[in-house]
Amino acid sequence: MFRNLAALVRYRGLIQSLVARELKARYRGSVLGFFRSFVNPLLLLLVYSFVFKYVLPNKNPSAEPYSLFLFCGLLPWTWFASSLTEASNVLISGGNLIKKVLFPAEVLPVVTVAANMVHFLFGLPILLLFLLWNGHLSATALLIPLPMLVQLVFTVGVALFVSALTVHFRDIQSILTHLLHIWFFATPVLYAMPETGRMHAVLRFNPMAHVLVSYQEMLFFGTFRHHRGLLLAGVAALVVFAAGAWLFDRLRDTLAEEV
Repeated sequence: MFRNLAALVRYRGLIQSLVARELKARYRGSVLGFFRSFVNPLLLLLVYSFVFKYVLPNKNPSAEPYSLFLFCGLLPWTWFASSLTEASNVLISGGNLIKKVLFPAEVLPVVTVAANMVHFLFGLPILLLFLLWNGHLSATALLIPLPMLVQLVFTVGVALFVSALTVHFRDIQSILTHLLHIWFFATPVLYAMPETGRMHAVLRFNPMAHVLVSYQEMLFFGTFRHHRGLLLAGVAALVVFAAGAWLFDRLRDTLAEEV
C-alpha cells in the first residue's frame, strides 16, 4: 500500500495536468464555463428547497430545512457515485495512453476521482452559504477535511478495483449502476441514521454511511459525535485502497491487451 501511495505522490504532476485537462474538456464549448459548477448545485438546491417545502413537506423537525439536510449528504454522494461511474470506463476510453510503455495506468482512475472532487469543492460554497443563511453553519464545518480525506482514500480504492475489473468484464459497467442505486438507499442520504435498532446495525458496515453522517453532523447539526464511526470508516478506506491497489497491480500487465 505504501508503495502505491509513493507512486501516486511521484506522479502528482501528471495527475494535476490530467485533472486540469479533464475539467477543461468538460466545460469546453459551455457559455458559463467553470461558473456552471456553481450554478448547477445552486439550481439543484433551489429545486429541493421548493419541493420539500411546498410539494412534499418534511415531517421531521430535527432535519429542517430538509433540503439543506439532504444536500449535506447528496453533494458528497454525487462525488462518490460519479467517480465510480466514470472510473468503470476510464481505462477503456484511455486505451491509447495505457498502451504507452511508460504511462502509469493507475493514474487514470485517480484523475477521475480528483476531477469529481473538484466539482464537490465547487458546490461546497453554495451549501455553506445556504447553511449560514439558515443559521446552521458552525465552527464544526472546519472539520470537513476529515471526512473528505476518508472519502478520497475509499473512493480511490474502489475506483482502482472497478476500473481494472471492467477492462476484463465489461458487464460491470451496467451492473455498477444498479449497485450504486442500492448503495444510495443503504446510505443515510435521504434519512438520518438511526441511533439504535437493526437498521443501525446494518448501516455500521457501510463506510459511506459513517462518512455522510460525519458531513451531516459537521455541517447541518453543528456537532461531531460520530468520530468513532469516521475512524472505523478510515480503517475500512485504507483496507479498500490496499485491496484495490493490489488487484490493479495483479491485472496491470493484461490491461493494454484488453482495452
